[in-house]
Amino acid sequence: MYRYDSTDKTLVRQRVAQFRDQTQRFLKGALSEDEFKLLRLRNGLYIQRHAPMLRVAIPYGLLSALQLRTLAKIARDYDRSYGHFTTRQNIQFNWPKLEQVPDILEELAEVEMHAIQTSGNCIRNVTSDHLAGITPDELEDPRPWCEIIRQWSTFHPEFTYLPRKFKIAVTGAPQDRAASLVHDVGVHIVRGPGGELGFEILAGGGLGRTPIIGQVVREFLPREHLLSYLEAVLRVYNLEGRRDNLTKARIKILVRSLGIEEFRRRVEAEWQLLRDGALRIDDAEVARMRSHFKPPAYLALQNIAPDSGRETAFRAWYRYNTTAHKVPGYRAVFISLKKPGVPPGDATDAQMDLIADLADRYSFGEVRVTHTQNLLLADVEQDRTYDLWRQLERAGLATPNIGTLTDIICCPGLDFCSLANAGSIEVAKLINERFDDYDYIYDLGEIDVKMSGCMNACGHHHVGNIGILGVDKGGEEWYQITIGGAAGADASLGSVIGPSVPKAQVAETIERLLEVYVEQRESEERFLDTVRRLGVKPFKERAYAAPIAA
Repeated sequence: MYRYDSTDKTLVRQRVAQFRDQTQRFLKGALSEDEFKLLRLRNGLYIQRHAPMLRVAIPYGLLSALQLRTLAKIARDYDRSYGHFTTRQNIQFNWPKLEQVPDILEELAEVEMHAIQTSGNCIRNVTSDHLAGITPDELEDPRPWCEIIRQWSTFHPEFTYLPRKFKIAVTGAPQDRAASLVHDVGVHIVRGPGGELGFEILAGGGLGRTPIIGQVVREFLPREHLLSYLEAVLRVYNLEGRRDNLTKARIKILVRSLGIEEFRRRVEAEWQLLRDGALRIDDAEVARMRSHFKPPAYLALQNIAPDSGRETAFRAWYRYNTTAHKVPGYRAVFISLKKPGVPPGDATDAQMDLIADLADRYSFGEVRVTHTQNLLLADVEQDRTYDLWRQLERAGLATPNIGTLTDIICCPGLDFCSLANAGSIEVAKLINERFDDYDYIYDLGEIDVKMSGCMNACGHHHVGNIGILGVDKGGEEWYQITIGGAAGADASLGSVIGPSVPKAQVAETIERLLEVYVEQRESEERFLDTVRRLGVKPFKERAYAAPIAA
């Protein structure tokens, strides 16, 4: 993974000292609320319903075991002994004391971490495929390019105060595991006409009140021009994006209002002024970045079937919570943070410490955060997966549900967020309680359930195969259900099935939708495929056929 050089260390330590001074001045009354707001947002600090919330950057989801232990220590010393992993591969602490946040940032700096640009109207943490560098279908490891983008975007003086926040995702495989089509900019590694590797650039994606799928701005961009082209996109947005209306300030609104052809024309014109300048990426810089992401010291192994003859529980876990690795004899192992009864994405300090130890023991000291709010040990020897499973199971981290109905993406909702209209965590619990038969869940196959507590869509409900949106109706929590959304390479927005339902009826409404799927699906057809084939009508008719018992 990337290691800080002396410049990185100096910048981060200076930022900590600067924010410590700003915080002390605010607490003494020398800075107003409005003045301090702009400063704290640049350091990842929000004010939520009950307490400040600190969002810590985990660039492209990559953590060392030492860094994870530090996060565990922060949860234990400054919070309530847990952290919440997000869809942007970051971690959030929901209960820090304002006066202690500079101390937290100082401890993060000691292990090459920070909270810079995890909030505010700037370029946010760059996200990527959690299987980067190990998946068999990858064209090229995207992480060196993520780091190049991160270094270019951090403290970029021209883009410090954009019209709104700006998110970039980079992928290197045909299967999009980073939801890049619903980012402000998606960067896809592709092959050009002559077989050379370069980038497809998309822009204008995003969720929230106006969900839009991103569109292709440039089909093929030579690799040396990545930063200059991104700068051109950002410059057009910064100059022409709306600043008079917060809900219409994202780049997706600009792309939609101009049309993709006109937006492309303006970006290309701006790029002509930049393409041959200082932002050109030479081979030496690419080689330097790649040197930080060299493969670990893999053993020469053969593929085996470690689940053969093992107990049923292990076989289910191995099938659902591990995935193929490009190196023979290895598997990538998902650590589910979706145990029934636990808020999705949460991990305790003890669990983080354990996972750090397991990473050292089984996966070259590295842990990854997934877009789906789980963790990953990327490089586990196949014949050691059984021993790993036993330790994860004892810690409540071996729920065999990755990619299934109960692997729910979920924002914190009304339990924490001051923007939320309804709770999310309790609804996830109700769904888990209703669907506790794993044989039934496995029979359903791949289903993405995503839930948000408000229209800001932090839970990506618009692109869930089943999406759940919390709404406020007369001070009561109700939930709107959508179906047919997807976040991958075939991204689509879900369709609303009908009127919202009260909290107590969400799980049964989902059960009725699944009944239609089980009855109507064709051989090997996913829930998403059935919805796309049949349309919403039969699902709506079943969902509202008769009153649901409260």
